[in-house]
Amino acid sequence: MNKIEKLKNKIQLFEQQKVRSAWNEKSEKWYLSVVDTIEVLTESSNPRRYWSDLKIKLKKEGSQLYENIVQLKLASSDGKMYLTDVATVEQMLRLIQSIPSPKVEPFKLWLAKVGSERIDETIDPELSIDRAIENYRRLGYSENWINQRIKSIEVRKSLTDEWDKAGVRQGQEYALLTNLMYKTWSNMSTKEYKKYKGLKKENLRDNMTNVELILNMLAEASATELSQKTEPVNLKESADIAVLGAKVAKDARKSLEEKGGEVISRKNSKELGKRIDKKQLFERINNE
Repeated sequence: MNKIEKLKNKIQLFEQQKVRSAWNEKSEKWYLSVVDTIEVLTESSNPRRYWSDLKIKLKKEGSQLYENIVQLKLASSDGKMYLTDVATVEQMLRLIQSIPSPKVEPFKLWLAKVGSERIDETIDPELSIDRAIENYRRLGYSENWINQRIKSIEVRKSLTDEWDKAGVRQGQEYALLTNLMYKTWSNMSTKEYKKYKGLKKENLRDNMTNVELILNMLAEASATELSQKTEPVNLKESADIAVLGAKVAKDARKSLEEKGGEVISRKNSKELGKRIDKKQLFERINNE
Protein backbone atom coordinates (compact mmCIF):
# COMPACT_ATOMS: atom_id res chain seq x y z
CA MET A 1 0.00 0.00 0.00
CA ASN A 2 1.23 3.53 -0.79
CA LYS A 3 2.17 5.81 2.06
CA ILE A 4 -0.95 7.16 3.75
CA GLU A 5 -0.74 10.92 3.99
CA LYS A 6 -1.81 13.30 6.75
CA LEU A 7 -2.76 10.77 9.39
CA LYS A 8 -4.12 12.17 12.62
CA ASN A 9 -3.90 9.86 15.62
CA LYS A 10 -6.74 9.88 18.09
CA ILE A 11 -8.11 7.79 20.95
CA GLN A 12 -11.74 6.70 20.57
CA LEU A 13 -13.83 5.62 23.55
CA PHE A 14 -16.14 2.59 23.53
CA GLU A 15 -17.74 1.91 26.92
CA GLN A 16 -14.85 3.77 28.60
CA GLN A 17 -12.30 1.55 26.84
CA LYS A 18 -9.82 3.11 24.44
CA VAL A 19 -9.36 2.19 20.80
CA ARG A 20 -6.42 3.81 19.01
CA SER A 21 -7.20 5.16 15.59
CA ALA A 22 -5.82 7.26 12.75
CA TRP A 23 -7.75 9.48 10.33
CA ASN A 24 -6.68 9.61 6.70
CA GLU A 25 -7.71 13.00 5.33
CA LYS A 26 -7.11 11.96 1.73
CA SER A 27 -9.49 8.99 1.73
CA GLU A 28 -11.61 10.36 4.62
CA LYS A 29 -11.44 7.04 6.43
CA TRP A 30 -10.68 5.92 9.95
CA TYR A 31 -8.12 3.18 10.58
CA LEU A 32 -8.63 1.46 13.93
CA SER A 33 -6.30 -0.77 15.91
CA VAL A 34 -7.28 -4.42 15.51
CA VAL A 35 -5.66 -5.47 18.79
CA ASP A 36 -7.47 -2.74 20.74
CA THR A 37 -10.77 -3.79 19.20
CA ILE A 38 -10.18 -7.43 20.12
CA GLU A 39 -9.30 -6.43 23.68
CA VAL A 40 -12.55 -4.44 23.97
CA LEU A 41 -14.74 -7.21 22.55
CA THR A 42 -13.16 -10.24 24.21
CA GLU A 43 -11.59 -8.75 27.37
CA SER A 44 -8.74 -11.14 26.60
CA SER A 45 -5.61 -10.87 28.75
CA ASN A 46 -3.55 -11.46 25.60
CA PRO A 47 -5.34 -9.79 22.65
CA ARG A 48 -2.22 -10.05 20.46
CA ARG A 49 -2.25 -13.83 20.79
CA TYR A 50 -5.99 -13.86 20.12
CA TRP A 51 -5.42 -11.85 16.91
CA SER A 52 -2.59 -14.18 15.87
CA ASP A 53 -4.86 -17.22 16.24
CA LEU A 54 -7.71 -15.44 14.45
CA LYS A 55 -5.45 -14.62 11.49
CA ILE A 56 -4.62 -18.32 11.11
CA LYS A 57 -8.34 -19.18 11.25
CA LEU A 58 -9.22 -16.55 8.63
CA LYS A 59 -6.47 -17.79 6.33
CA LYS A 60 -7.68 -21.38 6.59
CA GLU A 61 -11.20 -20.22 5.75
CA GLY A 62 -9.87 -18.53 2.62
CA SER A 63 -10.81 -15.04 3.81
CA GLN A 64 -9.21 -12.15 1.92
CA LEU A 65 -9.80 -9.80 4.85
CA TYR A 66 -6.43 -10.22 6.53
CA GLU A 67 -4.52 -9.63 3.28
CA ASN A 68 -6.11 -6.17 2.98
CA ILE A 69 -5.27 -5.09 6.53
CA VAL A 70 -2.34 -2.66 6.72
CA GLN A 71 0.04 -1.49 9.43
CA LEU A 72 0.31 2.10 10.63
CA LYS A 73 2.35 3.68 13.41
CA LEU A 74 0.16 4.30 16.46
CA ALA A 75 1.20 5.61 19.86
CA SER A 76 1.84 2.92 22.47
CA SER A 77 1.51 3.25 26.26
CA ASP A 78 5.18 4.32 26.43
CA GLY A 79 4.47 7.27 24.12
CA LYS A 80 6.45 5.78 21.23
CA MET A 81 5.05 5.00 17.79
CA TYR A 82 4.93 1.35 16.68
CA LEU A 83 3.62 -0.34 13.55
CA THR A 84 0.21 -1.76 14.40
CA ASP A 85 -2.33 -3.80 12.44
CA VAL A 86 -5.24 -1.51 11.58
CA ALA A 87 -8.50 -1.82 9.66
CA THR A 88 -10.96 0.61 8.14
CA VAL A 89 -14.45 0.82 9.61
CA GLU A 90 -15.76 -1.31 6.74
CA GLN A 91 -13.05 -3.96 7.26
CA MET A 92 -13.61 -3.93 11.01
CA LEU A 93 -17.34 -4.51 10.57
CA ARG A 94 -16.51 -7.71 8.67
CA LEU A 95 -13.72 -8.75 11.03
CA ILE A 96 -15.75 -8.56 14.25
CA GLN A 97 -18.27 -11.02 12.82
CA SER A 98 -15.58 -13.65 13.44
CA ILE A 99 -15.34 -12.72 17.13
CA PRO A 100 -17.94 -14.30 19.44
CA SER A 101 -18.88 -11.51 21.83
CA PRO A 102 -22.11 -9.97 23.17
CA LYS A 103 -20.54 -6.58 22.44
CA VAL A 104 -20.40 -7.09 18.67
CA GLU A 105 -23.76 -5.45 17.90
CA PRO A 106 -23.26 -2.33 20.07
CA PHE A 107 -19.72 -2.09 18.72
CA LYS A 108 -21.06 -2.08 15.15
CA LEU A 109 -23.34 0.85 16.01
CA TRP A 110 -20.39 2.62 17.63
CA LEU A 111 -18.22 2.11 14.53
CA ALA A 112 -20.85 3.70 12.32
CA LYS A 113 -21.10 6.65 14.72
CA VAL A 114 -17.32 7.13 14.76
CA GLY A 115 -17.10 7.38 10.99
CA SER A 116 -20.00 9.83 10.75
CA GLU A 117 -18.73 12.09 13.54
CA ARG A 118 -15.25 12.49 12.06
CA ILE A 119 -16.64 13.60 8.69
CA ASP A 120 -18.81 16.14 10.52
CA GLU A 121 -15.72 17.40 12.37
CA THR A 122 -13.82 18.06 9.14
CA ILE A 123 -16.64 20.39 8.15
CA ASP A 124 -16.95 22.04 11.59
CA PRO A 125 -13.81 21.52 13.80
CA GLU A 126 -15.63 22.91 16.84
CA LEU A 127 -17.67 19.70 16.92
CA SER A 128 -14.58 17.72 17.98
CA ILE A 129 -14.22 19.98 21.02
CA ASP A 130 -17.93 19.68 21.82
CA ARG A 131 -17.72 15.89 21.63
CA ALA A 132 -14.61 15.81 23.83
CA ILE A 133 -16.48 17.84 26.45
CA GLU A 134 -19.47 15.51 26.28
CA ASN A 135 -17.24 12.42 26.58
CA TYR A 136 -15.64 13.81 29.73
CA ARG A 137 -19.08 14.57 31.16
CA ARG A 138 -20.13 10.98 30.49
CA LEU A 139 -17.06 9.80 32.36
CA GLY A 140 -18.15 11.83 35.39
CA TYR A 141 -15.58 14.66 35.46
CA SER A 142 -16.55 18.01 37.01
CA GLU A 143 -17.22 21.03 34.81
CA ASN A 144 -14.24 22.82 36.36
CA TRP A 145 -11.93 19.92 35.52
CA ILE A 146 -13.32 19.69 31.97
CA ASN A 147 -12.65 23.39 31.38
CA GLN A 148 -9.04 22.94 32.50
CA ARG A 149 -8.60 19.82 30.36
CA ILE A 150 -9.95 21.47 27.20
CA LYS A 151 -7.68 24.46 27.82
CA SER A 152 -4.73 22.08 28.27
CA ILE A 153 -5.41 20.62 24.81
CA GLU A 154 -5.23 24.10 23.31
CA VAL A 155 -1.98 24.87 25.14
CA ARG A 156 -0.48 21.54 24.09
CA LYS A 157 -1.40 22.19 20.44
CA SER A 158 0.40 25.56 20.52
CA LEU A 159 3.53 23.86 21.83
CA THR A 160 3.49 21.03 19.30
CA ASP A 161 3.03 23.61 16.52
CA GLU A 162 6.32 25.13 17.71
CA TRP A 163 7.96 21.69 17.73
CA ASP A 164 6.77 21.12 14.17
CA LYS A 165 8.34 24.42 13.08
CA ALA A 166 11.64 23.33 14.63
CA GLY A 167 11.61 20.02 12.75
CA VAL A 168 10.77 17.86 15.76
CA ARG A 169 9.17 14.63 14.56
CA GLN A 170 5.89 13.33 15.92
CA GLY A 171 6.01 10.12 17.90
CA GLN A 172 9.28 9.28 19.59
CA GLU A 173 10.71 12.83 19.55
CA TYR A 174 7.45 14.31 20.83
CA ALA A 175 7.49 11.70 23.58
CA LEU A 176 11.12 12.49 24.40
CA LEU A 177 10.40 16.21 24.89
CA THR A 178 7.20 15.52 26.82
CA ASN A 179 9.05 13.12 29.11
CA LEU A 180 11.79 15.72 29.63
CA MET A 181 9.24 18.32 30.67
CA TYR A 182 7.47 15.98 33.12
CA LYS A 183 10.82 15.00 34.63
CA THR A 184 11.78 18.64 35.07
CA TRP A 185 8.65 20.06 36.68
CA SER A 186 7.25 17.01 38.52
CA ASN A 187 10.56 15.22 39.20
CA MET A 188 9.10 12.08 37.59
CA SER A 189 9.35 10.68 34.08
CA THR A 190 6.15 9.90 32.19
CA LYS A 191 6.49 6.23 33.11
CA GLU A 192 7.16 7.01 36.78
CA TYR A 193 4.27 9.49 36.90
CA LYS A 194 1.84 6.95 35.45
CA LYS A 195 3.06 4.24 37.81
CA TYR A 196 2.62 6.62 40.76
CA LYS A 197 -1.03 7.04 39.75
CA GLY A 198 -1.56 3.33 39.10
CA LEU A 199 -1.95 3.76 35.34
CA LYS A 200 -1.01 1.54 32.41
CA LYS A 201 -2.31 2.51 28.97
CA GLU A 202 -4.41 5.45 30.19
CA ASN A 203 -3.72 9.04 29.14
CA LEU A 204 -1.79 10.75 31.94
CA ARG A 205 -3.48 14.15 31.51
CA ASP A 206 -6.91 12.53 31.80
CA ASN A 207 -5.81 11.39 35.24
CA MET A 208 -4.41 14.68 36.54
CA THR A 209 -6.03 16.87 39.16
CA ASN A 210 -6.81 20.53 38.40
CA VAL A 211 -3.55 21.62 40.04
CA GLU A 212 -1.49 19.13 38.04
CA LEU A 213 -3.17 20.22 34.80
CA ILE A 214 -2.49 23.87 35.58
CA LEU A 215 1.18 23.28 36.34
CA ASN A 216 1.61 21.20 33.21
CA MET A 217 -0.07 23.95 31.18
CA LEU A 218 2.26 26.50 32.79
CA ALA A 219 5.26 24.41 31.67
CA GLU A 220 3.95 24.04 28.11
CA ALA A 221 2.77 27.65 27.78
CA SER A 222 6.15 28.90 29.05
CA ALA A 223 8.00 26.66 26.59
CA THR A 224 5.76 27.89 23.77
CA GLU A 225 6.45 31.53 24.61
CA LEU A 226 10.20 30.93 24.76
CA SER A 227 10.14 28.97 21.51
CA GLN A 228 8.30 31.75 19.70
CA LYS A 229 10.96 34.23 20.80
CA THR A 230 14.08 32.12 20.17
CA GLU A 231 12.87 30.12 17.13
CA PRO A 232 14.73 26.79 17.64
CA VAL A 233 15.69 24.83 14.54
CA ASN A 234 16.25 21.31 15.82
CA LEU A 235 15.44 18.77 18.53
CA LYS A 236 18.32 19.78 20.82
CA GLU A 237 17.37 23.46 20.84
CA SER A 238 13.71 22.54 21.41
CA ALA A 239 14.77 20.31 24.31
CA ASP A 240 16.68 23.17 25.94
CA ILE A 241 13.60 25.39 25.67
CA ALA A 242 11.35 22.60 26.98
CA VAL A 243 13.49 22.37 30.12
CA LEU A 244 13.44 26.15 30.65
CA GLY A 245 9.65 26.22 30.31
CA ALA A 246 9.23 23.28 32.67
CA LYS A 247 11.45 24.95 35.26
CA VAL A 248 8.89 27.75 35.53
CA ALA A 249 6.30 25.15 36.57
CA LYS A 250 8.85 23.45 38.84
CA ASP A 251 9.36 26.69 40.77
CA ALA A 252 5.58 27.10 41.11
CA ARG A 253 5.24 23.49 42.33
CA LYS A 254 7.94 23.97 44.99
CA SER A 255 6.40 27.24 46.15
CA LEU A 256 2.98 25.61 46.54
CA GLU A 257 4.43 22.59 48.36
CA GLU A 258 6.34 24.84 50.76
CA LYS A 259 3.01 26.44 51.69
CA GLY A 260 1.50 23.02 52.42
CA GLY A 261 -0.37 22.47 49.16
CA GLU A 262 -0.72 19.05 47.51
CA VAL A 263 0.60 19.03 43.95
CA ILE A 264 1.57 15.58 42.70
CA SER A 265 -1.44 13.45 43.56
CA ARG A 266 -2.07 9.72 43.40
CA LYS A 267 -5.64 10.46 42.31
CA ASN A 268 -6.62 9.17 38.90
CA SER A 269 -9.80 9.14 36.82
CA LYS A 270 -11.49 6.76 39.28
CA GLU A 271 -11.32 9.40 41.99
CA LEU A 272 -11.72 12.41 39.69
CA GLY A 273 -14.85 11.08 38.01
CA LYS A 274 -18.09 9.86 39.56
CA ARG A 275 -17.47 6.18 38.97
CA ILE A 276 -20.13 5.81 36.28
CA ASP A 277 -20.27 2.07 35.55
CA LYS A 278 -20.02 0.77 31.99
CA LYS A 279 -23.65 -0.37 31.79
CA GLN A 280 -24.93 3.00 32.95
CA LEU A 281 -22.63 4.83 30.53
CA PHE A 282 -23.76 2.71 27.57
CA GLU A 283 -27.42 3.29 28.43
CA ARG A 284 -26.83 7.06 28.55
CA ILE A 285 -25.09 7.03 25.16
CA ASN A 286 -27.91 5.03 23.57
CA ASN A 287 -30.55 7.39 24.92
CA GLU A 288 -28.93 10.45 23.32
